[in-house]
Amino acid sequence: MQTKVFQLLVDNTSGVLSRISGLFSRRGYNIESITAGITADPKITRITIAASGDDDILEQIEKQVRKLVDVCDIHELKPEESVYRELAMIKVLAKDEERQGIISITNIFRGNIIDVGPESLMIEITGNTGKVDAFLRLLDNYTIVELARTGIAGLGRGLDNVIEIREDGSVYHPFRKENVTHH
Repeated sequence: MQTKVFQLLVDNTSGVLSRISGLFSRRGYNIESITAGITADPKITRITIAASGDDDILEQIEKQVRKLVDVCDIHELKPEESVYRELAMIKVLAKDEERQGIISITNIFRGNIIDVGPESLMIEITGNTGKVDAFLRLLDNYTIVELARTGIAGLGRGLDNVIEIREDGSVYHPFRKENVTHH
C-alpha cells in the first residue's frame, strides 16, 4: 500500500465534490484526505486528494476520476516536485503546571496558541504531514480534548505544472515552451 496525492481542477458547480467522493465510495477506494477550494479563477475549484492503494488501484483512481464530466484536469503531485501543507488545530487540557511545557513544544514547531481557556489551550500548527504527526506525538503526555486536521493542500513547484482552463474547457499550459492544449 502506498499513498499518492492527486490534484484535480474541476468546474466550480454544485455537487462536484459529492460526485467525486461518491466515485471513491462506489469503487471502494480509500481517501486519506481531501481538501477543496476555489482557485484564482472563480469558475474552477482545486481539489487535493491523498489516496492509498497498490499501483493498480491508484492508476484506476486516476483513470476513473479523469472520466467525470466536471473534471478539467487531474495529475499526481509527486513529493519531490511539490509542496504539501496541512493545518491542524489541537485543543489540549492544560493545567497551570502544564502550560509552559505545551507552549515550549508549540514554539519549537513554530505553532501558535490561538485560544486560551481556564483549563485548555488551542494550538494551530501548519506544515507537512510528518511535522504535524511529530508534533502530535510530542503531545502524547498531555490530554488532547479535540483535534481538527484539514488534510493535505499542495501545489507543484515552479511553473511547469501551472494550467489554465479555457472557456471551451481545454487545458492550457501558459508557461511551457511546447504549450500543449488538451480537453
